[in-house]
Amino acid sequence: MAKSPQKTPSGGNKTIALNRKAGHDYFIEQRFETGMVLAGWEVKSLRANRAQLKESYVKILHGEAFLIGAHISPLTSASTHVTPDPTRSRKLLLKKMELKRLIGQIERAGYTLVPTALYWKHGLAKLEIGLAKGKKQHDKRDSEKDRDWQREKERLFKQH
Repeated sequence: MAKSPQKTPSGGNKTIALNRKAGHDYFIEQRFETGMVLAGWEVKSLRANRAQLKESYVKILHGEAFLIGAHISPLTSASTHVTPDPTRSRKLLLKKMELKRLIGQIERAGYTLVPTALYWKHGLAKLEIGLAKGKKQHDKRDSEKDRDWQREKERLFKQH
């Protein structure tokens, strides 16, 4: 029997890749859904769930947003005449007003853009990026303590 598709936070679509480290390293204050410019072999690899967002980030260059460092592993059967680059920069598709607002937040307020999830929505690959501020070491410890306490509290309620 086939696995049931994983659900995303924003809808009932299949998740390709998650960046769990982003929630640990950053306070994510706002999330945006973007499209991506992909090559044919990349779409085939995404359908096979061969993507990784662990060390990727979003950078704005010349008024356009790019996903840098995301790794999409090429399939061996994808194409013989194309030499795939698994970590190439991929252009993100954002509306002009969203892009202007993000540029303002990044330049003035000290925010950064972090990819949080890659998923399918109506047959299109979508990337969820978060407007985030970096956590300090003590913030990370506090988050870990809170998470452990919630887990322990669930165990206690389950026992009684």
